[in-house]
Amino acid sequence: MRVRKLSAVTLVAVAVGLSLTACGNDSSPKAAPPAAASPVAPASPAAGTPAAADSPAAAAPVAASPASPAHTKPSGTPKATAGEKCTDQINYAGDPRSNAEINSIGANTGHCPTPEKSGAATPSGTPNKPGVKCTDQINYAGDPRSNAEINSIGANTGYCPPIQH
Repeated sequence: MRVRKLSAVTLVAVAVGLSLTACGNDSSPKAAPPAAASPVAPASPAAGTPAAADSPAAAAPVAASPASPAHTKPSGTPKATAGEKCTDQINYAGDPRSNAEINSIGANTGHCPTPEKSGAATPSGTPNKPGVKCTDQINYAGDPRSNAEINSIGANTGYCPPIQH
């Protein structure tokens, strides 16, 4: 009976620690609960010590990587705060890279990468007038696409798509 209570308490403590970690927005104070949750298990303190030693060692190469090529300055915008993601600081709309890739570049280099444009220089079609739907701007009679599809293309790209027959 005692073993059941101990395992139930341990399970609850681990679940609480994981739920607190899952709700965080990647800020450094919320990264501390996993380290606090590890001593709950009886065998964890020994395992927690090397993990703590690995953290500064892992941080050292990250700091050393931009410093090693001293003649090249990382491109992009310096990160305002360590806990803020690059995708929350700069508008990367139209960038072909995923948000995860952009944020990992920022985390590794300490600078947010410069937004890249997608392969096409400008979309084909007519520039969309602000506040006007493409279907109100151009006569799409005979186009097989729905008005909603045509208007969403215009809203997403800033250009009304060419008429399809």
